[in-house]
Amino acid sequence: MCEADEYPASAIEKRPKFHFLHPHMAVLSGIAWDHINVFPTFENYKEQFAIFLRTMEPGGKLIYNSSDPVLKELVEKEAGHLSLLPYEVPTNSIENGVTSVILEGHSTALQVFGEHNLMNINAAWHICRELGVDIRSFMAAISSFTGAAKRMELIGKNEHTAIYRDFAHAPSKVKATMQALKAQYPGRKLLAVLELHTYSSLNRDFLTEYKGAMDGADKAVVFYSQHALEIKRMPDLPAEAIYDGFGRTDLQVITNNAALQVWLDQQEYKDANLLLMSSGTYDGLEFPSLKKYL
Repeated sequence: MCEADEYPASAIEKRPKFHFLHPHMAVLSGIAWDHINVFPTFENYKEQFAIFLRTMEPGGKLIYNSSDPVLKELVEKEAGHLSLLPYEVPTNSIENGVTSVILEGHSTALQVFGEHNLMNINAAWHICRELGVDIRSFMAAISSFTGAAKRMELIGKNEHTAIYRDFAHAPSKVKATMQALKAQYPGRKLLAVLELHTYSSLNRDFLTEYKGAMDGADKAVVFYSQHALEIKRMPDLPAEAIYDGFGRTDLQVITNNAALQVWLDQQEYKDANLLLMSSGTYDGLEFPSLKKYL
């Protein structure tokens, strides 16, 4: 079993890593364009997934997220030679801040939450079922899963505040992560900080993909550092471009670590959650130090 994505296999091999797999069984969790520096158009990006499907052996099993309309359309067009196993968000409930999932008539409480995690759990069950794992064993194992590092990772919490960090940086992932926290804690405000760190997110032409992405936050910050722009040899990114791209003029644009610390110190954390989303480090933010807000 291995994991690979659509990013180039190496500096000299520009074809995506997953084009070299030719699996007998595969999982596709969704299609979210976030590599404008590699795939300049969305159509070019989608074509990489089409090639992957075409190169799977006839009769191979494809487990795919049928709630992703782009992926669903692509599968219907390109995967007629495969055995299709669609999945989506499984039946679930939230009680007192704890999510439970129901699969095959069996229920268990989880230590993770959010539609993204629930769909991944459903995909994992499809894989395990195909490999002969029984549902009781699967549910016992998944109930102890605490999540992956930097994927809705809990930094700390008390009775009225929780602080999370998440790897989310692509527009669709930013939306999904914030929706998950709002659903899990409906009575709390959401303070969200997003770092623009990748080539795509720092590209002014790509910013329109973030339209509405931060609308779920009661207070929103978009952070980027001049250092990141310099390393990537990219032009300056004016605040106006960020306001226009996100479609939200009341968000804070912060470009250095010290100013971000000041903003964090000024917030009211009672009955509020703090979410930090980035594939970077906010220019050296000490995440354990955030526990002082608890």
